[in-house]
Amino acid sequence: MKTTNIMIVGVGGQGTLLASRILGNAVIRQGHDVKVSEVHGMSQRGGSVVTYVKFGEKVHSPIIDKGEADIILAFELLEAYRALPWLKKGGKIIVNEQRINPMPVITGAAKYPETILEKLQKEVDVTSLDALRLAKEAGNAKAANVVLIGVMAKNTDIPYEEWVETVRTSVPPKFVDVNLKAFELGYNL
Repeated sequence: MKTTNIMIVGVGGQGTLLASRILGNAVIRQGHDVKVSEVHGMSQRGGSVVTYVKFGEKVHSPIIDKGEADIILAFELLEAYRALPWLKKGGKIIVNEQRINPMPVITGAAKYPETILEKLQKEVDVTSLDALRLAKEAGNAKAANVVLIGVMAKNTDIPYEEWVETVRTSVPPKFVDVNLKAFELGYNL
């Protein structure tokens, strides 16, 4: 089995770490070797968060180099654009259309780029969605991360039922129903 490289990018507080845990647990349930590496940056202050998830028969390092990511799962538009150099030729980006202003934009030192999605669509295979809206439909805006995991799950060989069980066992019991609905909305998009 070839090694699969997935890069999860977002902003602190968006649930990228839970998403990487769900992905890692789903892969382990399939009997694969998995390595996860979290690079937090300024996650506590709304800064960039990057997580690498690599899985296959035997994985020696969690680090994904530029040009190696099979999938980039992006929780925010600008973070998707920043991660583009890590996507391999023929790879896929799944991106939440949400915009979160970074500090230079908040302070007025810079402007948020207006045409990020269009630029991405010209360069690579992109699935874009309003994960925040779907999460609210599921019952909690914080479940946007699980909506995105649902979309990504369609691009894996892991059976739907395995994903559902992984979500069920990876989130706190009181949030299981909302997260299962969020996963289903993303999976069926």
